[in-house]
Order: sequence, then C-alpha cells, then structure tokens
Amino acid sequence: MGHGPIWLVGMMGAGKSSVGPLLARSLKRRFVDADREIERAAGMTVPEIFELEGERGFRARERALVDALGRGGDVVALGGGAIAQPGAAERLAATGTIVYLKASPEELLRRLGDGSNRPLLGGLDPAARRAKLERLLAERAGAYETAAIAVDTEGHTLEAVVEVIVQRLDGARAARAADVEKGARL
Repeated sequence: MGHGPIWLVGMMGAGKSSVGPLLARSLKRRFVDADREIERAAGMTVPEIFELEGERGFRARERALVDALGRGGDVVALGGGAIAQPGAAERLAATGTIVYLKASPEELLRRLGDGSNRPLLGGLDPAARRAKLERLLAERAGAYETAAIAVDTEGHTLEAVVEVIVQRLDGARAARAADVEKGARL
C-alpha cells in the first residue's frame, strides 16, 4: 500500500469520520472528511445539496473531490455511497488503499439515531430507516468488499480499530516488499 491516499469507506455510522483523524495522526498524514470538504466548497450542508441538486449533483461534487484527492497522500473518509458509484472502486484502488469499516445494521442504526442529519434516512420512521439501511448495505456490499483491508468497528475502541488498520497496512507493505525482492532475485 503505497504513499497514495487511504480511502476509508463503509456505511454511514461505520466510524469513518471518527477513525480517520486518529489514523491520520498515527500515520502522520492529513485527514480529510469528504462530506465536510464538499460542504465547505459548496457553502451548503450535504442535506441542502441533496435538496437543491439531488443525489446526482452531490455525487458529481464527490467525484471531483475524489479525483483531486487521488493525487495526494491523505487519509480520506468518504461518504457511504462514494465507492458504489460507477467506476469509483477501480479509481480508488488505482490511486490508494481502500479500507472498509463495517458494523452490523443494528449497530449502524444505534449510532445513527433518528438519522435526521442523513439525507438518505431523514424523515423515515424506525422500520423504514432499518429497511433503507439494509437495502443500501445490500446494494453496496460488492463495492465495499473490493477493499484491500476490512475492519469490523463494532465493539472495538477507535484506538483498537486504528491499531488493526496500521498493522494491516504494515503487513501489506512488507508482503509487497518481499514480492519485489523475490522478483529481483529471479
């Protein structure tokens, strides 16, 4: 896993925005929360962007940001649906390391509360929130599973999750170096 970005992906509530700053600090990298960066650039909140421009407008902003960040070495927390957009998983993998943070639907719902600040869940009753979350998880599962590293965040402290990610990044780097060394001896 080179010096490109570390892309944190996973469902809303999986812990990307919480794990990201600690991971960045541990790796001595800058942390970028993609949704906050989009809000800053647009001068609107994500729910306002969804209301005024729809999901298509938001995804266009998100893609432009991902393309810009793909040239750096940041730790980037992406929105839950970013990797599931056409061609996104391939672009992310080509520029950096994808780390999938996951948790059960029950845990995600607990963390999200009423979902009022989440455009895809806001205004839904508890049963409809659960159904929508489960549908989104099913739709995005294939994209999430393309990640080089997957870490379950449920029942673990932020520090423990960061430690596992750092260990797996180091292990992948060591394996790649061994492959390069082995290739050099052929």
